[in-house]
Amino acid sequence: MQIAALALVGLVALLHVYFMILESFLWATPFGEKTFKRSHEEQMQTKALAQNQGLYNGFLAAGLVWSFFAAPDMAFSLRLFFLICIAVAGVVGAITADKKILFLQTLPAVIALALVIVAR
Repeated sequence: MQIAALALVGLVALLHVYFMILESFLWATPFGEKTFKRSHEEQMQTKALAQNQGLYNGFLAAGLVWSFFAAPDMAFSLRLFFLICIAVAGVVGAITADKKILFLQTLPAVIALALVIVAR
């Protein structure tokens, strides 16, 4: 169970590194436009906001990565904190932006959170 929990925490961290790259660097590229189904003009108008959001996703990923190098008790607390932050951010994103965020961000974080708690 511990291995599954750590694997899923790692996957959530990797997802947020991907989100950071997509929002911070690829937002106004053809790939970003296709991913978010928006025109180049729309992507350019929101580029600064996306870069800021990407930075936050990078911080969330960094927190989860940090948990792999922390002492065991601290690691558990870090994982709880960052997975809860990710789940809450995903719910807010699903309400305010796109319902798919619930499945891409919240669901993996909640499953990882459950596994982390059970594996302890």
